Amino acid sequence: MSTVTREDVEALVISSLEELGAEADALSPTATFEELDVDSLDLAELSQIVEEKYGVKLQGEDVAKLQSVADAVDLIVERAAQ
Repeated sequence: MSTVTREDVEALVISSLEELGAEADALSPTATFEELDVDSLDLAELSQIVEEKYGVKLQGEDVAKLQSVADAVDLIVERAAQ
């Protein structure tokens, strides 16, 4: 498997959230899901996208702890490295 870079993961997360309805100009690593109006259903869809792209499975309890775009990126990068 090729190396998963933080930049690639961040780009995927941000573009996916935009497709799920988050405001493009509000998207940044520091943006919280609350600020972006991202709900648990959106995060479940993001989890599916991440699993398809990187083979990283995010459990419900993992996703429930995520507060921001950076949190999601950190978790995905960490799991992809395992």
